[in-house]
Amino acid sequence: MEKLHKSDRTDKEKLNRRQFLLRAGKAGISVAAVCSAGYYFYDPAGPEPYSDRQSGVYLPDFSIPGQTGKMCVARGADRIQSLRAALKALGGMETFIQKGDRVLLKVNAAFASPPLLSATTHPDLVAEVARLCFAAGASKVIVTDNPINDPASCFLLSGIEAGARSAGAQILLPREDFFKPATVPGAQLIKDWPLLYEPFKNVNKLIGIAPVKDHHRSGASMSMKNWYGLLGGRRNIFHQDIHNIIMELAMMVKPTLVILDGTVTMMSNGPTGGSLSDLKPTNTMIVSTDQVAADAFGATLLGKTADDLPHIAKADAAGSGKSDFRLLSPIMI
Repeated sequence: MEKLHKSDRTDKEKLNRRQFLLRAGKAGISVAAVCSAGYYFYDPAGPEPYSDRQSGVYLPDFSIPGQTGKMCVARGADRIQSLRAALKALGGMETFIQKGDRVLLKVNAAFASPPLLSATTHPDLVAEVARLCFAAGASKVIVTDNPINDPASCFLLSGIEAGARSAGAQILLPREDFFKPATVPGAQLIKDWPLLYEPFKNVNKLIGIAPVKDHHRSGASMSMKNWYGLLGGRRNIFHQDIHNIIMELAMMVKPTLVILDGTVTMMSNGPTGGSLSDLKPTNTMIVSTDQVAADAFGATLLGKTADDLPHIAKADAAGSGKSDFRLLSPIMI
């Protein structure tokens, strides 16, 4: 075999080293490109909060960091003035709604009942909340519920449709394809259950607006019970375990704000009522970031305490809020 001259060997070694470095450099560039692509496609915010998982769809946390545990109780016979006063005491609607926010108002439109009977959210309140949201910079306000009776009739006769539209809000009535199966982590009842999911798409703020009412099974229908209208299917079976279903609803929904209207309270024959004799002027508006505390105070308008309504203690134990509203040091005006 021909022997290589020393200089030839040196040149060949240099060539081999040069080829190695060149190839290594190319490989490095390829690895860097892959890593860069991986970083480029990495989303630090994580998956979309509404993405399907094995447990079905789920709702994000709509509460605002730093604003939890706030409550104001405003007294007065004029619900709009009371609402404005309560919100002003908490820093104004702009404390909760900012420019560009997309807001969902979950009302109680369960029955085809006129506003006079206080079985549903008052339309004037819906209109005012929507206006205040727009004034604070909201780009969109949607109003929804899944009523017990025919949805179109309920929204029409309750006045909620007219109230919402007068303020420029959109009404979204439930349809079969609006429901998706949902499971609440740690829940025993809300497992793979139809949830009114469509109205929550692209929404980043949630406000619950409900009247204070007697309820023949749960003892009261207020902020937490209001989320019952997000369930589809044969939800009446949950009435057999009413306090636990309300607890799980509070686990499922973490609102930005709840507005509990006790201007006129349904003291008896709830939740439907039907007679003016069922009603009592209690002249109170409760606005809070804590739905459990709001309901605990609302219970006093019915002549009850939180201890009389087991779902309040259960929701507290589940970490959804405070059953002792005094711990929030509520503003009383």
